[in-house]
Amino acid sequence: MTKTIERVQTGVRIEKRILKVLKGLAEQLDMSLGDLLEGMALHCFEGKLPPFSADTLRKIGQLKQVYDLDLSAADSHKLNEQGDKL
Repeated sequence: MTKTIERVQTGVRIEKRILKVLKGLAEQLDMSLGDLLEGMALHCFEGKLPPFSADTLRKIGQLKQVYDLDLSAADSHKLNEQGDKL
């Protein structure tokens, strides 16, 4: 059953290489970046991890190499922006 929703435009700051990987993955999956993020969030909200198949995880790994993304989940609360005081 299809559900009707309301979407809003938002300005979200995100690490540059993460965004590149997300955009590349959305392109490969033939979906919008917003649809990809919504699906990831809904999976996470229900504790259904990972939200991706093994094949999609391989694609993510390839995109991480292409965009030199060396961050992991362990880094998620330890990131400082350039110019931030430590």
